[in-house]
Amino acid sequence: MQQLTLGDIIVDVEIKDIKNLHLSVLPPIGKVRIAAPIRMNMDTIRIYALSKLSWIKQQQTKFNKAVRESNKDYIYKEGHFFLGKRYLLHIHEAEQKPYINLKHNTLHLTVRPGASTEKKEQIINEWYRQELRTLAIPIISKYESIMNVKVNDFGIKSMKTKWGTCNTDVGRIWINLELAKKPLQCIEYIIVHEMVHLLERSHNKRFQSLMNQFLPDWKHHKNILNQLPVSHRDWQY
Repeated sequence: MQQLTLGDIIVDVEIKDIKNLHLSVLPPIGKVRIAAPIRMNMDTIRIYALSKLSWIKQQQTKFNKAVRESNKDYIYKEGHFFLGKRYLLHIHEAEQKPYINLKHNTLHLTVRPGASTEKKEQIINEWYRQELRTLAIPIISKYESIMNVKVNDFGIKSMKTKWGTCNTDVGRIWINLELAKKPLQCIEYIIVHEMVHLLERSHNKRFQSLMNQFLPDWKHHKNILNQLPVSHRDWQY
């Protein structure tokens, strides 16, 4: 991965076996990425990026105006999201294994007496991870049959700049832990997006055509995801 510097904007440049340049400004932080053909030199890529500078800044401004979740203190009646819905946190102390229970608009967190903020965060994040995995596995299975592809490995991790990634060489997909906070259709969109990369590596016209085929409302789901609050951590480079 190479980089260009355009004033205060850093552009990641990935040289790939493709025919045309592809420019992306990626949520949630507005990171700029260009995929360029092998034959193209960096001077040509720089000129192209400069010609798109106004559009890049417009996209970054849009992301910077997005609603951000505040840093969490894991205290009584603090708001926490799950599948797009906001829950108020209620904390219960008991000498037993920690667990989480949703009831109406409340997320009940049971912890051992004196549990630290870090421990509460760890418990909630592990719960998010388990719930997201439970939701994601049947979605993957469904689209494996529809697309006639195979996901060889699947994982969930915290990512600062991406909702998901796909290693096409080994058939491995990762999705962002933060997706547990988003509506189910957004989770489905990201999973389908990454699975389509098993058929088409780049975000070209064929990729978009496949997305239209397998998930006709994907652009609507993408817009919903980009308009939702994002974690304070996602806004760090």
